Amino acid sequence: MAIHRVNTDDYEEQLRAKAERLQQAYSAYTDLAPEVYPSPPSHYRLRAEFKVWQEGGRAHYAMYRQGEYKQPFIIDEFTVGAELINQLMPTVLDAVNQSEVLRKRLFSAEFLTTLSGDALITLIYHKKLDEQWEAEARALQEKLGFPVLGRSRKQKLVLERDYVIEQLPVGDKTYQYKQVEGSFTQPNGEICRAMIGWAKDVCEDSSGDLLELYCGNGNLTIPLCEHFGKVLATEISKVSVNSAQENIRANGVTNLDIVRLSSEEFTQAIDKVRPFRRLKDIDLDSYDFSTVLVDPPRAGLDPDTCAMVARFPRILYISCNPETQLENLVELSKTHRVERFALFDQFPYTDHTESGLLLVRKDS
Repeated sequence: MAIHRVNTDDYEEQLRAKAERLQQAYSAYTDLAPEVYPSPPSHYRLRAEFKVWQEGGRAHYAMYRQGEYKQPFIIDEFTVGAELINQLMPTVLDAVNQSEVLRKRLFSAEFLTTLSGDALITLIYHKKLDEQWEAEARALQEKLGFPVLGRSRKQKLVLERDYVIEQLPVGDKTYQYKQVEGSFTQPNGEICRAMIGWAKDVCEDSSGDLLELYCGNGNLTIPLCEHFGKVLATEISKVSVNSAQENIRANGVTNLDIVRLSSEEFTQAIDKVRPFRRLKDIDLDSYDFSTVLVDPPRAGLDPDTCAMVARFPRILYISCNPETQLENLVELSKTHRVERFALFDQFPYTDHTESGLLLVRKDS
């Protein structure tokens, strides 16, 4: 199979096998079969990064097989990528090859798109970007109808903007998100919608307040606010926190506060181990937390955070790595039982699986 194409005929069988493996892996903790959320079989990835291979005075898009980084494969399409990415790819490459200024020492091209039709193209160089490059890039930007951004060592040249705006319909509402180049966003837009929809369904009849750790740009936080009295969310990335604040305003949310803390720092704060100036306007004792939402990085929850989370009546745990989620379940299953179980096929045609759990305290 070509690395830039997918065989959609195999998708249903691959997804069935993935669901079976996930159910077997979690069988010690639940008899539930996972609720399966399939990806579109093709054109599902909203962002893409391509090596630019220079040969014979021309630039080409290239990719590598995992572990084979000395042998580039020249490509002219990417069926994994969103249709908008595929539409933009040839126009960008033609412009690069018609301009020595744009082509010279270009080594990477990145595309960031949205389900709602926005896009940002980033060109990355081994040279300093000057006024001549800016003039050529502005001409390309006008031709594309989307912003172009230039990067080189210690240089970021923003011609118009360094973000896209996503309009994400979920149920009867549409949520707006600012997604900044270089920061984390969910790569599979339809699976992102599925995650939000599943989390809202899980929290539909909630009471009390919500704590969220690792909230990013507010992707899950903002839609869940309507199901709780108050929401407090934490995130360590300054770029993501700034985006989340803008997204709060854009969506008219009034019951959400976001603070820039790591999960380890918040654990220390809620346990009153040490004070944090970033929490000077937040009265933690005023919250009646009924639910905690965690969507940690691949390493999962550290032991102290896991112990803190176990004190909540309900834990909504979305994971990009079932192996570390299962490691956390060794401890969390001592106090909580699994009430909901989901599989989100974020990366079709790979072994990668993302899972969702609703854990409810056994004595509730």
